[in-house]
Amino acid sequence: FDTIIIGSGPAGYVAAIRASQLGLKTAVIENDKLGGTCLNWGCIPTKALLKASELNYSLSKSDQFGITIGKTSYDWNKVISRTRKVAGKLSSGVDYLLKKNKIEVIYGFGKISGPGKVVVTQNDNDILLETPNIIVATGAKSKTLPNLKMQSKNIWSYKEAMVPKEIPKKLLIIGAGAIGVEFASFYNDFNCEVVLVELQNQILPSEDQEISEIARKFFEKSGINILTNTKVSNLESNNKGISVSLESSDGEKIKKSFDKSI
Repeated sequence: FDTIIIGSGPAGYVAAIRASQLGLKTAVIENDKLGGTCLNWGCIPTKALLKASELNYSLSKSDQFGITIGKTSYDWNKVISRTRKVAGKLSSGVDYLLKKNKIEVIYGFGKISGPGKVVVTQNDNDILLETPNIIVATGAKSKTLPNLKMQSKNIWSYKEAMVPKEIPKKLLIIGAGAIGVEFASFYNDFNCEVVLVELQNQILPSEDQEISEIARKFFEKSGINILTNTKVSNLESNNKGISVSLESSDGEKIKKSFDKSI
C-alpha cells in the first residue's frame, strides 16, 4: 500500500478518503467497528440516549404548558435498541464511503513492527503489511481508577452504561466531565436517583466557570445530587450493589450504597 491508517475514527477514515482521492493505494486497519469510539460508543449514541430522556422529561412536564396527555410509559429495550441502530447506521455509512473511494478495510489489531511495516493480528494470525506511509489514528480510551475493579457487574464503563438491561434505582457517577454529566442527565430523566461526584471544585471542570455554575443549578434543580471537591476513597461491590466511601476536601467522610456505579 502507499499508505496505511491504523484506526477508522473521524481522523482515520477522513484521512483515508483524502489519501485515496490523491491517488494513493490506501488501507485502513480497524479492531472494532468502523467510525471509532465517538461514533459507536461516544458522542453519537449518547446524544441518542439524551434525546430519549429529553422527550420523557418533556412529556412528564406537559401539563405545565397546558397540554394533557395522560400517563406515559416507555419501553426500555426500545430506548437502548434505537441508540445502537443510530450508531450502526452511521458506521455503515463510513463503510460505504470507504468502499466508494476504493479503500481496503482490514479488520484486526494493527501495530507498527518497524519502519514501513505494520502487523495486523486476526484471530491469533499475523499479517505483515508494508507501506512508505503510516498514519496512527488510534484515538483514546477511558481511564480507569486503580481502586475500581471494572470487572464487577456493578461497576460500569461507559459501554455498559449505554446498554443496560434495566435502570438502576440508585446510581453513582464518578467524574463530572462531559461524559459524566451526560449520563447523570440521562438516568435522572428516567427517575434514577443520581449522585455525581467530582474531585475538582466544579462540574464540567474543562468549561468556563459561568457555564459550570449554570449547569450545576439546572442539574440540582432537576434532582441530581452533586458533590464537588470530593474523592472516592474506597468502593466495594457486593451482591446487593456497591458500597462507597466518599471524602471531601475538608476531611469529611461519608458512606453510601448504590445499585451501580459509572
